[in-house]
Amino acid sequence: MRNTPVIVKQTGRDFKIGINGFDVVAYINAKSPEEKAFFKDRTEKALAVFNFFTLPMYWGIFEREEGITLKEECINAAKLLKDHHASVKGHPLCWHTVCADWLLKYDDEVILKKQIERVRREVTDFDGLIDAWDVINETVIMPKFDKYDNAITRICKKYGRIPLIKALFDEAVSCKTGAKLILNDFNVSDQYEKVIEECLEAGVKIDVIGIQSHQHQGCWGKEKLLEVIDRFSRFGIPIHFTENTIVSGSLIPKEIEDLNDWQVEDWPSTEEGEARQCEEMEEMYRILFASPAVEAVTWWDFCDGAWLGAPSGLLRKDNSLKPVYKKLDHMVNEEWTTNYEAVTDDCGRLALNGYKGEYTIFVNGQNCGTKKL
Repeated sequence: MRNTPVIVKQTGRDFKIGINGFDVVAYINAKSPEEKAFFKDRTEKALAVFNFFTLPMYWGIFEREEGITLKEECINAAKLLKDHHASVKGHPLCWHTVCADWLLKYDDEVILKKQIERVRREVTDFDGLIDAWDVINETVIMPKFDKYDNAITRICKKYGRIPLIKALFDEAVSCKTGAKLILNDFNVSDQYEKVIEECLEAGVKIDVIGIQSHQHQGCWGKEKLLEVIDRFSRFGIPIHFTENTIVSGSLIPKEIEDLNDWQVEDWPSTEEGEARQCEEMEEMYRILFASPAVEAVTWWDFCDGAWLGAPSGLLRKDNSLKPVYKKLDHMVNEEWTTNYEAVTDDCGRLALNGYKGEYTIFVNGQNCGTKKL
């Protein structure tokens, strides 16, 4: 219809702005009314900004005792998120850390068998609820990890890194759920590039390259961020920045090689640190959002005091909003969301320049449905 008023409202976006959904699980599992209200507040604040949530599926927590899992709790959390039109990722199916200790009573052949069975069980059980999986986590260090004995490092040493990756990815692919399969690592050196190269040569079906950037020792900055994107984009595989941390307090000293070794009684957020955190997040997220190689970015700790007790959240411990949350909310819901009003031309056409995603179109005030642009 020509010369007709049209309103176009963006109702979904292709680019995934993510957060870990651990507080959503805590909300589902809350025992007291006070605890329920506390984690409900966190969940609602997360849903107001994020469209992509990572649920904790660490084997050592998901199945502390063999055969007894947290399947129901995680399904309920995933359903809540899907009801709010969010995408959901499971993290991880295989990792040498937070591994199930009961696996150690078995020999290597049985451990591998049970790990493969675990992939099939979770991928199948969560079909339709989990849209992506970190299939295997941190494989660069996996065969040489020596902090403590664990079942996954054992089988990685025995059968080889690439054969293990391939076996798990092949099993996930065979489930035919359509979930995206991610290889994830914190090591962004050429060692990770070599692992990816060897995986592709072996026929491993990697849908997404996952990159972690826990910046407890200082922000990466524009130069390093662009350099990492450039190196890993050469594979032609979409990139997810899967775990991202910028602290709003003091930094971990550079001489600390393993961040887990940094143990302090109190790690406060400061006014100066919160301002710095906000600026560094904005620079990083604008670069990632603008990159055609990057499909998603996930902030790791939603609230201060989570991993390592760090002031790395978007919220303080009491759920009050930090400047970084307010800035990201503005970027996502105002700057990066297209709402458009115009009038069709004499031929009944309307040109729209907007961000990729789903749009609801109203013509003369009437809802004409949703379109993907």
